[in-house]
Amino acid sequence: MKKSKIIKTVFLTGATGNMGWAGFQELYKRKNRFNITLLARPSKKNRRLLAAYEHDPSVRIVWGDLMNYNDVLEGVRDADYVLHVGGMVSPQADYYPEKTLKVNVTSAENIVKAILSQPGRDRIKAVYIGSVAQCGDRRSPVHWGRTGDPVYASEYDQYSVSKCIAEKIFADSGLKWWVSLRQSGILYPGILKNIDPIVFHVPVRGVIEWATVEDSGRLLANVCEDWVPDSFWNRFYNIGSGEQYRLTNYGFESRILKTMGLDIEKVFEPQWFATRNFHGMWYLDSDVLEDFLHFRENLPVDDYFRRMASKMPWYYSLARFVPSSLIKVFMKPLTEAKDLGSHYWILHDPGKVKAYYGSMEEYLAIKSWDNIRPSAMETSRESAEKSGEAVVLNHGYDTSRPLYSLSPDEIEQAAVFRGGHFLGPVERVGEKGAVFEWECEHGHRFTASLEYVLLGGGWCNACDLSDVRSHVSPKNRFIWQVLSGQYLE
Repeated sequence: MKKSKIIKTVFLTGATGNMGWAGFQELYKRKNRFNITLLARPSKKNRRLLAAYEHDPSVRIVWGDLMNYNDVLEGVRDADYVLHVGGMVSPQADYYPEKTLKVNVTSAENIVKAILSQPGRDRIKAVYIGSVAQCGDRRSPVHWGRTGDPVYASEYDQYSVSKCIAEKIFADSGLKWWVSLRQSGILYPGILKNIDPIVFHVPVRGVIEWATVEDSGRLLANVCEDWVPDSFWNRFYNIGSGEQYRLTNYGFESRILKTMGLDIEKVFEPQWFATRNFHGMWYLDSDVLEDFLHFRENLPVDDYFRRMASKMPWYYSLARFVPSSLIKVFMKPLTEAKDLGSHYWILHDPGKVKAYYGSMEEYLAIKSWDNIRPSAMETSRESAEKSGEAVVLNHGYDTSRPLYSLSPDEIEQAAVFRGGHFLGPVERVGEKGAVFEWECEHGHRFTASLEYVLLGGGWCNACDLSDVRSHVSPKNRFIWQVLSGQYLE
């Protein structure tokens, strides 16, 4: 008799967002192997979007809210995989920072609590979607990064703080199977709809390794396949679509505007863009995730931008017929928006001027695009390392060693590199998922797993994640090497 195929159940949050929707569509293509449970707010928009699936036997929709534990519990029921994609992101996160912190942290707590309440909790695999924002400002020469690099937020970035805290909830939860996938910027056809003051928070000299929405969707579906090895789990990974998608922010802006026949230097003023205090890296390790999950389409980046342009509303193409000077007139009010506009800071908020420009003097020194236009940068990891342009941060221990083979003395050495100490209990060293006590440079005692501290790059949760410059000293060599831009032996 032929053995019947077991159909797995996947619980997905955030299915009505960009990444979540792409993941849902990929899972739905495989509904012969997966039943899908979605948690969605019962808004008119969501009900319209999901109307076609309400009576599909492979899809179960839980109308509810991530902030309601009982709704989350209902979603987790019978799940084999939990994909936690949902939460608040930019630009809403920038307008409602405190709400963002509450929603993203509480939803993580609800997900973990619901999984741990299940009778078969040890078979459930949980996927948390983190963010590149968790690694703060990474300007040259420390613009190449990997998991295990310091976790902290840029100033005023409560979204990043929320993602850092939520990730720790998963990593230190006691779940048998978890993973954190740190999402980068997502390329998708509707990206131009996000014309918002936060556009100018992004330094044009900064960098990012983008991930396409299609790759992100495949990733979510592939992580649920039986062929993913056990060695994949209980770790952290950076999501990126590969070498071709490593762009400077100037290069990205130029490409996206070119699809409409526009020139970045003609429609924007250089002073409008912040020069620091954002996030973004070129990854030294994004290929690791690809090697596990095989999610990349590997479409040449310029072909991808042409594809995006072909899917944009037809009226976007009319921009090429509008004088750049007129477009600039319409863009300027974005810089004057209260609290979020870069020009508003110059007039009203010296704290943000310091955070985003360094000082008023540095802002005034921006006279032309020549002052902020990025120089040519290598995008090949190999060539960048060979030329010395890729500064690889020191993690304070031998990262080639298996995590669970490290001795208490080696763990203490890593803690001292972070300005603190490892307090044990030493008898649990080598135990997967064990939570230990640590001390930071300020004497705060906190608990964290070895996975969170060494593989994830996390540290003291009593220190302010969004104001590291005010409390981190050279004693914490781990974070100081980022703040000072100097690699530490």
